[in-house]
Amino acid sequence: MARITSANAFMVDLEPKVVRTDAIQSFNSQETIFVVLRDADGAKGMGYSYTIGDGGPAILSLLKETLLPRLMGQDADRVEAIWRDLLFCSHATAVGPIMSLALAAIDTALWDMRGVKTGLPLHILAGGAKSSVPMYTTEGGWLHLSPDALVEDAIASKEAGFLGSKVKIGKPTVAQDCERLEAVRNALGDDYEIMTDANQSMTSGEAKRRLPMLERLNIAWFEEPLPADDIAGHARLQSQSRVPVAVGESMYSPGQFADYIAQDACEIVQADVARIGGITPWLKVAHLAEAHNIAICPHFLMELHVSLVCAVPNAPWLEYIPQLEDIAAPMAREGGNALAPMTPGLGIEWDHDKLAALTVAGSAFEITEAHQ
Repeated sequence: MARITSANAFMVDLEPKVVRTDAIQSFNSQETIFVVLRDADGAKGMGYSYTIGDGGPAILSLLKETLLPRLMGQDADRVEAIWRDLLFCSHATAVGPIMSLALAAIDTALWDMRGVKTGLPLHILAGGAKSSVPMYTTEGGWLHLSPDALVEDAIASKEAGFLGSKVKIGKPTVAQDCERLEAVRNALGDDYEIMTDANQSMTSGEAKRRLPMLERLNIAWFEEPLPADDIAGHARLQSQSRVPVAVGESMYSPGQFADYIAQDACEIVQADVARIGGITPWLKVAHLAEAHNIAICPHFLMELHVSLVCAVPNAPWLEYIPQLEDIAAPMAREGGNALAPMTPGLGIEWDHDKLAALTVAGSAFEITEAHQ
């Protein structure tokens, strides 16, 4: 047994390189919460989580006051046991984003440590289904962009090897959404995939009105058309649509995905490894989806998700939104394919000098066995 002897946590605030808007919000910053764990053998693991601009201090507080002290002295190899213990020690605050995002920072650190100690990269440690995955890009499809700008980015992406682009929808009228999507389809042709994302912005009627347009343009999927807690609405919509409904970035437990799948309310799941609570629950969702012949196409966090989508057989895409370039080496890619890292652990090459320079003042703290 290699017991956990200390934990450090801190937060870095990263500004997006481009303006990012969708039908309900803007991505103002990425509060990136880090956890570094050490065990009695001297092994170290570093994990992280994130918000899109709000809630980072609350996550740090939960880590400091509750989760990290409870972690001290536990066997770092027992990742499943730790995840369940931490979840249920504060069960009255779960299921929800703050708890899940805090759990994810710990869980990813434990998986990083496990990979380092075994000498295995994450995609092998978690399954080893493949070594690369096609990417689609979201970075040029934000809602505020004009049809001409959407086309320009999609053409450049296709020339760079990407096989698809995501275009945000949820404009005030169907005609405006149609204009944006038709511009990209007409310019790129039928062999280029177009994904759409409404970001939970629509009523059932508004989403239904867009189905003929999405079907005619052969759209790859209709993402988050309705509020995430409207399972029945998604089920009705999916039953009426030949375009797959995709959900998951706004869901925070494996049980929520099980409910969607049981009610035939989606045909693609998009579990976000941070928002669901880490690698441990993410793999549960991936295998649940596989058992129902459903694809998993995770949301954001490409530098971490590249290893997870390469670990499982039912993950056909990786979403390309670069966000860690200020603090880590670029993700390896060949044209439009992302390559799974081969270094042990998470495989993210952090720039520790830049992390130190960008750490939010007052956010860093350490927990040791003395805090048990």
